Amino acid sequence: MRNALFAAMLVSGMLAGCSKKVETKTEENMTTQNLTQEWDKVFPLSEKVTHRKVTFPTQYGMTLVADLYTPKEAEGKLAAIAVSGPFGAVKEQSSGLYAMRMAERGFVAMAFDPSYTGESSGEPRRTASPDINTEDFMAAVDFLSKQDNVDAQRIGIIGICGWGGIALNAAAADTRIKATVAATMYDMTRVSGNDYNDAFDIEEARHRNRENLSKQRLADPMAMAGGVLDTVPPQAPRFVHDYFDYYKTSRGYHPRSGNSNDGWRIIGTQAYANSRFLYYINEIRSAVLVMHGADAHSRYFGEAAYHYMVEGQAEGYNFVGKPNPNPENKQLLIIPDASHCDLYDGGYTELKGQGEPKNMIPWDTLAEFFQTNLK
Repeated sequence: MRNALFAAMLVSGMLAGCSKKVETKTEENMTTQNLTQEWDKVFPLSEKVTHRKVTFPTQYGMTLVADLYTPKEAEGKLAAIAVSGPFGAVKEQSSGLYAMRMAERGFVAMAFDPSYTGESSGEPRRTASPDINTEDFMAAVDFLSKQDNVDAQRIGIIGICGWGGIALNAAAADTRIKATVAATMYDMTRVSGNDYNDAFDIEEARHRNRENLSKQRLADPMAMAGGVLDTVPPQAPRFVHDYFDYYKTSRGYHPRSGNSNDGWRIIGTQAYANSRFLYYINEIRSAVLVMHGADAHSRYFGEAAYHYMVEGQAEGYNFVGKPNPNPENKQLLIIPDASHCDLYDGGYTELKGQGEPKNMIPWDTLAEFFQTNLK
């Protein structure tokens, strides 16, 4: 079976023929009036930090829910970091782990659920938008800037997986963001329009996809397609097995995560397929670290984005821009032997998060990057 079939099921619900009807689940529509108060993350709470839930608005009228982590016994105004991702995941998973680890290292750090996701507001669920998601990051910066213990001039962001590309887009738009990490990133606009490895980067394929999506809007706008597979055929690509091992097992499963459950509405990410939102990343003057696993199927997204950001051109980018005016603060970090999902939580030597931790995420390196660039 071709990789493209798995890609379509996993990413954007582009094939209307894969649809299925699902009922909306109460636990997946948490609102700010009914927040989960008990600790329900897929990782234990560090003894080095304090934690509390917060909410904040976006300019699109959403209320986002976040976990705010603060280093214990911290004094004065601190640098702060907003974290989100992976695409379709929730703050109880990878983004919360990243935020907590950064708080252990002296930052105020916040992991938030994007619009339409987790405990944040937005209907219908399983919806994403390049502009709304970029605003989610900028609204997080708004919130952090107003905190008494945060230095508003020292704010950075981390985007994981699909939110790595969104983070770069936010950094290109918002000059208050002084440092950005894109970890194991996807360019969701590129993969939604071209499929994996640009396999369907032809007008005819995009036209067929547009026809299917256009028909779907009238046939059943709430029909679902995509999500991590409930069972994985042995012949499936490694990354499909990796996604299953993170999202569908005790390692990373969470009941509010779309990736752990039924993915996206078929038309829920339609706007991504017709956008290319990294056009201006070659004009980002602030610091950027693109971090990817050497063995990740998605590595080409991160490398291409880095080269376009620095040089103004890269494979997979049909447009050509000028070289970056500040290339000296841009870094590409390739982690040897790491797969895509290893950079969600560090990876494990056995399935289901068993065995020994592989510790693939260089937490101290990330902290040093932010310490250097959030002065």
